[in-house]
Amino acid sequence: MVGLQPTGSSRALARQVARDHLGGVIYLGGWQGSATVRQVSQRLQQATGTGRAATGGVGLLIAADQEGGEVQQLRGDGFTRIPSARTQATMGTTALQASVRGWSREIARAGVNVNLAPVADTVPTSLGAANDPIGRHRRDFVPGDPDANGRYAAAFVRGSLAADVAPTVKHFPGLGRVTGNTDLTASGTTDRTASPTDPYLGPFRDGIRAGAPLVMVSSARYPGLDPDHRAMFSKAIVTDLLRNRLGFDGVAITDDVGAAKAVAAVPVGERATRFIAAGGDVVLTADAAQAPAMRAAITARMKASPSFNRQVDASVLRVLALKTRLGLASCGG
Repeated sequence: MVGLQPTGSSRALARQVARDHLGGVIYLGGWQGSATVRQVSQRLQQATGTGRAATGGVGLLIAADQEGGEVQQLRGDGFTRIPSARTQATMGTTALQASVRGWSREIARAGVNVNLAPVADTVPTSLGAANDPIGRHRRDFVPGDPDANGRYAAAFVRGSLAADVAPTVKHFPGLGRVTGNTDLTASGTTDRTASPTDPYLGPFRDGIRAGAPLVMVSSARYPGLDPDHRAMFSKAIVTDLLRNRLGFDGVAITDDVGAAKAVAAVPVGERATRFIAAGGDVVLTADAAQAPAMRAAITARMKASPSFNRQVDASVLRVLALKTRLGLASCGG
């Protein structure tokens, strides 16, 4: 999944969809107006084609960060201004679910089928706004209360699903205890408290039980879960904890690995292969120019490793199952 800015060329990206066999696009940078987004979505979907030179007619996952508050990439005519998660939590779960259904219908009309929301991170009240990625921007529903965050995350998931938009619970296993924003720095991005029995995992479990088909994995470090790898490159976190312990059998997607400073030291191709080896499925990069290097690295490792080849096959099946559910592929296709 690659990023597209409003200033970028959707025609050039449509050509890349066919050339590089891209599986998804995320709208970044703040888009204005439903009509504009819908036109671009249609252009990108048409590029999937029906032959081997494209994507075999399998449609794209087209995503946006449509959380609310400061994080809402689609705005203007046709898109409701969505309040922050903190304000959403004052609505009650029933009202929130109904509101999310309405907001999701708006993005669906614009051709967006994946929402990279809700945030399931819990920020301790003692940290508050000192937590740069979440607390500072009021992206958590209720500070310091994982049970409440779980209820509201689940309501958000149910509302999205009711409008046939796939929600994404993020940022597993939680960014609430770090101080640094992984997009901007590698410093202050270690959570030394997280453990397999961490109550802060509760909101992710609740979102999964509500039916979330995607989970976004963070690029922070969690020594209590894996002392050697960042979360998205950790089999202990992606496979053992998320899939086996929490029972998630859907699509695991990275947080951005294109522009994020937390993974800048990792070679571009390895950002893709390490995630898949850990048990992940969709590699998200804000920089579409990185896709060929990632594809080449995946292909090379598939040829060299039968076990990695099997992991790619398993990922493909999970992604195709999601795309079938969203009407982007057919069981007989």
